[in-house]
Amino acid sequence: MSREIVAGVDGSPESLAAADWAAREAVHRDLPLRLVHAWRWEPLDLPLVQDPTDQLKAAREVLSTAGARVTERFPDVALATELIGDTPVAALLGTLGRAELLALGSRGQGAIAGFLLGSYGQQVIASATVPVVAVRSRDGEPVEPPAGEVLVGQHGTPEDSAAALGFAFAAAAARGASVRAVRAWSLPPLFAFSPGSLALADEAGGLEPYERKALREALAPWRERFPEVAVTEHVELGSAGQVLLSGAGSAQLLVVGRRARRGAIGPRIGSVAHAALHLAPCPVAVVPQEVDAQD
Repeated sequence: MSREIVAGVDGSPESLAAADWAAREAVHRDLPLRLVHAWRWEPLDLPLVQDPTDQLKAAREVLSTAGARVTERFPDVALATELIGDTPVAALLGTLGRAELLALGSRGQGAIAGFLLGSYGQQVIASATVPVVAVRSRDGEPVEPPAGEVLVGQHGTPEDSAAALGFAFAAAAARGASVRAVRAWSLPPLFAFSPGSLALADEAGGLEPYERKALREALAPWRERFPEVAVTEHVELGSAGQVLLSGAGSAQLLVVGRRARRGAIGPRIGSVAHAALHLAPCPVAVVPQEVDAQD
């Protein structure tokens, strides 16, 4: 099945920046790009455009403007546009069957805005089956260092972070960039110690060497698969969110995993992804892992 990059646009400067970033990503990966805009007529309470025909015309102009901008800036990208008559969340999630990734606009160092506002952005990120990239913008241009590492967080077992590591290595290979893999760790509480865990730590030479060994083992298959990608291993005592954000200033892309938890009030994306989306100055890719049971 053919693959493509998808970007959501709504006419805002943030979404146009996301379209630019997605077009550049399509060049890196030699994939086509699809720009998507969701529109469904609903009567407005304000004395604005009430006629469905006028609203439809405005929706088409959003796609036309975004498409013309992409074509001018990236003439070699195979571009398609699609107007979907549905709500934003449903429209975006419905496009992901063939998508390599989805790009959305994000406003500065704050909550996701642009194409989706408030809880809508979290719903898409928590439910998407492909990586979602939040693109920072400034004056309608994507905030993306022209060079720099692909920064990725690793946690748990090699299987726990395989999806995020795979995405990071593929992104770095496409860009000719290096990867910095970060594993944060903290001292366990006394009640968490057990003879078995202490034995494993002793075999590795202590807690920090144990964490370094765990990171090295998680990276091994990806080093073998992408031998051209230079890798820096970074192990640091601290919270995962803080350690990742401390290195995000010079990164061209930050990659975090997402274990969507289905709670009583809807899906949640996890504290590390939440911190990265709100505070990282560079584009942030949230990569889905396995889905946990409802809690």
